[in-house]
Amino acid sequence: MKEISLVTYKIIGLIRTPFLENKGIPIQTCYSSTEGWIELFPRYIEGLADLDGFSHLILLYHFHKARDVQMEVIPFLDEKKRGIFSTRAPVRPNPIGISIVELISIDPSLNVLKIKGVDMLDSTPLLDIKPYIPLFDQQEAKTGWITNSLHQKKEGKLSDDRFST
Repeated sequence: MKEISLVTYKIIGLIRTPFLENKGIPIQTCYSSTEGWIELFPRYIEGLADLDGFSHLILLYHFHKARDVQMEVIPFLDEKKRGIFSTRAPVRPNPIGISIVELISIDPSLNVLKIKGVDMLDSTPLLDIKPYIPLFDQQEAKTGWITNSLHQKKEGKLSDDRFST
């Protein structure tokens, strides 16, 4: 099978957060109560119609500061090397991130969505916004190697610099 080598996406805005470096960012949104905002580019404002009725959003974004691709990493919450596709580490063949955040407010006049639970760097390029719908998105699922780590306390789950540029 021949690989397709290029796919292009449009950046629709920037995710603004207080995090200026990788070290110290919450490792997942469930470990974050930090607020941030999305600066949506003006041409996409019409796409916000009817979004204000949702409490949570799925954000797809580009890990713009991820370093070289690695097929095995030592992920957060573990001490053993794991295959990249069994982790959420940013050093992926396609450095695409996904986070579920709480939608606080939308101000279309300023092209701004205020959000809570940010776990990404400031000025992260935003690729897409989707509404979180529990019936569609919350499924009974196995959690593989991370199962034991999920039962640890949530506090103090901050990133170090292992995946920094």
